[in-house]
Amino acid sequence: MTTALLSTAEELHARVRHGRRAVVMTMGALHEGHATLIRTAREIAGPDGEVVVTVFVNPLQFGAGEDLDRYPRTLDADLELAGRAGADAVFAPSVDEVYPGGEPQVRITAGPMGDRLEGASRPGHFDGMLTVVAKLLHLTRPDAALFGQKDAQQLALIRRMVRDLNFGVEIVAVPTVREEDGLALSSRNRYLAPDERRTALALSHALFAGRDRHAAQEALRARAREVPSTHARAEALSAIGESRAAADAHAVATAAPGGPAAVRAAARQVLDEAARLDPPLKLDYLALVDPADFTEIGDDFTGEAVLAVAARVGSTRLIDNLPLTFGAAS
Repeated sequence: MTTALLSTAEELHARVRHGRRAVVMTMGALHEGHATLIRTAREIAGPDGEVVVTVFVNPLQFGAGEDLDRYPRTLDADLELAGRAGADAVFAPSVDEVYPGGEPQVRITAGPMGDRLEGASRPGHFDGMLTVVAKLLHLTRPDAALFGQKDAQQLALIRRMVRDLNFGVEIVAVPTVREEDGLALSSRNRYLAPDERRTALALSHALFAGRDRHAAQEALRARAREVPSTHARAEALSAIGESRAAADAHAVATAAPGGPAAVRAAARQVLDEAARLDPPLKLDYLALVDPADFTEIGDDFTGEAVLAVAARVGSTRLIDNLPLTFGAAS
């Protein structure tokens, strides 16, 4: 497959469309995580459809002191990777093409969700992100747009924008891709020195610790529900040596703190230990939130949640998250 390189909307709109168009939006520096998005887009578009990958480093979503100038720009390598993964075209517009006449006076506002977590750490970031996503959706005119779950808050805001403003496009979430050691794939990983990378593994290890604590709690609660509290049943359990297991299950099921509090505690222990490493991990936030609005969940919460973390190692800022399900919905 020959992958076309396009730099203007006019070139893109001139392409004859057959079937569905699926778009993967990136800022370049493509890696295996992007390749997974592109392969999934290929499946959605089908053999008669079209996959378009956008490559655009959006200045609106970089704040003061962030890495706009040093953000990697590797268009030739991006074009090659996109082609191998199944893209029909790479749309790599200039800043002037996306923002003719300078920065736009009218922008998308992320609302209250955009002020939390990543938004609190990077003021204005989500307004800039939503503005460029809206513009690229209009420029590329896709039937479906794919985004990675690693940027969970970004994904939630894009879905909210599409729903609130009646964009006629399907938003598809693709699970996070990780390296063999568990580190979530990111274009910023290339900034990490070897010792920094070892420290950075604490992000995924903290999430895994929270996930494992949650899984143990849910398994023990399920077992507790299966063990009646009658005297006859207790005697029967005792006779076969299971009374301790039943008691442990009941204890864990009713212990405090449990649920979300225990998940947070398990993850934070790993992060606290990483803060004492050399180089240290500098935690920005650890949060366990409702994906509908990214507010912290309470101990009585049931349903889908996101365990999210952000931290700096050296000069590199990294984020990661895992989905969890609590209570009756699990």
